[in-house]
Formats: sequence, C-alpha cells, structure tokens
Amino acid sequence: MSRPVSFVCIASYFKGNDFLRGMKAAGATVYLVTSKKLEHKAWAREALDDIFFVEQDPENHWNMEDVAAGLAWLMRSRKVDRIVALDDFDVEKGAFLREHFRSPGMGQTTARHFRDKLAMRFKAADAGVPVPAFSSLFNDDDIHQFTQKVAAPWIVKPRGQASATGMKKIYSTDELWSHLEKLGGDRHNYLVEQFKPGDVFHVDSLSEGGKIIFSRASQYLSTPFEVAHGGGIFRSAVVPFGSEDEKKLLQLDADVMKAFGMQYSASHTEFIKDHETGAFYFLETASRVGGAHLAEMVEASSGINLWYEWAKLEVAIASGQKYTLPKVRNDYAGIIVSLTRQENPDTSQFSDPEIAWRMYDMANHIGLIVQSKKRERVLELLDDYAHRVQRDYHASAPAPEKPKN
Repeated sequence: MSRPVSFVCIASYFKGNDFLRGMKAAGATVYLVTSKKLEHKAWAREALDDIFFVEQDPENHWNMEDVAAGLAWLMRSRKVDRIVALDDFDVEKGAFLREHFRSPGMGQTTARHFRDKLAMRFKAADAGVPVPAFSSLFNDDDIHQFTQKVAAPWIVKPRGQASATGMKKIYSTDELWSHLEKLGGDRHNYLVEQFKPGDVFHVDSLSEGGKIIFSRASQYLSTPFEVAHGGGIFRSAVVPFGSEDEKKLLQLDADVMKAFGMQYSASHTEFIKDHETGAFYFLETASRVGGAHLAEMVEASSGINLWYEWAKLEVAIASGQKYTLPKVRNDYAGIIVSLTRQENPDTSQFSDPEIAWRMYDMANHIGLIVQSKKRERVLELLDDYAHRVQRDYHASAPAPEKPKN
C-alpha cells in the first residue's frame, strides 16, 4: 500500500489515548469518532488526523444510521481501511459499521459473543468451557425449570452491560418473579444464573492470527460486584507465575478466544474459582482493554502497554507487516482504586518505593499501583493501603437500579 493505512476509531467514552498514539507512531492515518459531550476532553489530538463528534441522547446512545451516513460522506474523499471500537459499548457500533461498509474485522455475529452475556454463555457451553448454570428470561416455563433444578441464590444480570452495574442477587423464587415483574418488557435483555461464591480472576490478553501472543492473569481482591453494590475499594493483583491457577486461567482464556472466533485484538476475560470445589467457571469476556486502570497494572507487571501494542498490532495486520511483541517482563503488580470524600485527595502519605503509578486525573478518586519482584510484598502493600484508604479517604455511592449506557 503506497499510502498510510487509515483507521476510524470509535469511542463513546473518554479512553484510548495510548491506542491513538500507538497508531500514529506506527504510521497510520487516525480518525476519531466520539460523543459531542466529550469534545473538550484531553484527547491525544497530536495523534489525530481529524476528529468527528456525534450527538447522543441522554442515555449516551448514538443514532447509528446517522453515524453511517456521516462516515459515508467522509469516505467520498478519504480512504478508510479499518474500523476499531475502543470500549465495550462501542463493540456493536464498530461491528455495525464494518458490516455496512464491508470493512475487515469482527462482524455483528462474532461481536455478540464479546458483548452479549447470554450469547457468551451459550457459546462457551457449546465449546465445553465450564459456565455457571444459567437461563434466558424469555420463557416462563424455562425460568420455572431453572429454579427447580438450580438452588438459590441466583444473579440476574443485564446481557449487555460492561460492568457489575445492574446486577441483582436473588434469594428465592418469589423474589425472582417479583424482580422480573419490575423489569417488565425489558426482562428479555437480562439473564439469570447460579450464584457461585468464589474468587474472581481476569486475564488480559493480545491475540494475533487467532492465537494469544500475550496474556497476564490476575485476581480481584474485591470483586466488581462487591465494589459496585457494596461501595467497596477496588483491588486486583497478578497471580503467582507458574502456579496451577495461572496455568488453568491461561488455558481457559485460550479456549474462550478460540471458541468465540477472536482473530486479533486486545481482550479482557473474567473467571470465577468456586470456593467449594476449586473449579474455574467462565463469567464474561470483552474485545477491549480492561477498564479501571487494569492496563496500567498489566504494564507495571509486564512492560506491555496493552493499548499501545493493540494499536501497533492493528496497523501491522492492516498494512500486511509483521508485528513483534516487545520483551515481556514478569514482575508482580497490584492496584487499588476508591472513590474519595476529597475532590483532589493528597496522596503524599503513600511514599513506598514500590509505587509505580498514581491516579491524578479523576476528581474524587484515589488510585495507586505497586510493583515488586515479590507477590507477598504487593499484597502486603495493598492490604495496608486498603486500611488507610478506608480510614482517610473512602466514600461510596449507591449502585443505580438500572444500568445506563
């Protein structure tokens, strides 16, 4: 190709600046399409050849027919080779536009596996990946059969939400039917599944040519559900290298990516380890970089910036070049993030040399990442910091009853 390969990047939330910079550093032409309300955010404009804004409704939804019309107008005078979605909420947008403009990459059917929690469970189960017992909420008799076969408690989850928001723990059949009554005509957008007490893990990966070329397994020390619904403090840490847990998690992640048809992208996949049996079960996945600054934790551990390398990978594939993963480092790292009572919290009391990153750019939040050769030191620091954050900074906000995009 005589001209630089060109990308349209879709971002309805403010994220992905390192991705944009990575694309530009790799020589690509980079266009960003984002929400009008994000116009004044600190986008990496030095990496952009142009930026376009989309009006959104109060729920941050875009009229995709209008977006397609705008992109068609752009393509009259400029070449667009690829379309990339930077957030979970943008996966369907990107798939819709790829289908419409016959652009290479993940189409709407495959995108469902990385966006719709019900489709994920059916696909994983069909491929032999263990999943908690679940049911769609389409048919009353199916729901009744589920409640007869699977003991409470259960979790009702939105099929398309990108976080623990909108989930509800249910303790009885009567409570389940009462909750479904509240959901009304929207209940088909939810599923119900067995609640398995356990530890939740995540695997953050890069795939190329249908194979995983980098992955890092970590454990949430406070689960996303607990944080969203209990006002908790978010923590995660890399699991022991070479451990049985790591081996099982990396193999399960590879099985999921193969079953779901992942070809090339970043991915963030979550599993739960049953307290009773020690077995791992698949929870969900996403064709994106993990949120809550997990990418920074992965970089502190490995030296791999997932956003930047994902961008370089996309450019290499689109331009027919060879992608080379940088040398991977194996240090331990962990993260702690919390809402704070202070708008701009002073974090100077945290002065350990293991601190690799501090959150500076989000009001009413505190965030720290620590890095060490020893996992025990990481956990020691995270435990100490959790105590101090709870005492001196922590604030909580109630989880919304219904999820908002």
